[in-house]
Amino acid sequence: MGDRWQVEVDRGVCIGSGMCVNHAPDGFRLDTARQSHPVDAETDANEKVLEAAEGCPVEAITITLLATGEAVFPPDE
Repeated sequence: MGDRWQVEVDRGVCIGSGMCVNHAPDGFRLDTARQSHPVDAETDANEKVLEAAEGCPVEAITITLLATGEAVFPPDE
């Protein structure tokens, strides 16, 4: 069985660029205020969701391993 992720968007940081939706249209949605939110807060590990997090211009998306809480993105320095 593959890893499961917890995906969060810091709505106080999100600028509504829509880059996450472009990278992972099945993973993110913009609401009427153009704020991003994950379609599913808990999801199977997914390259498109990771690309969306990496492509966020303000790094508003965080991904952690559901089982351990270990950071997937941004990685622990």
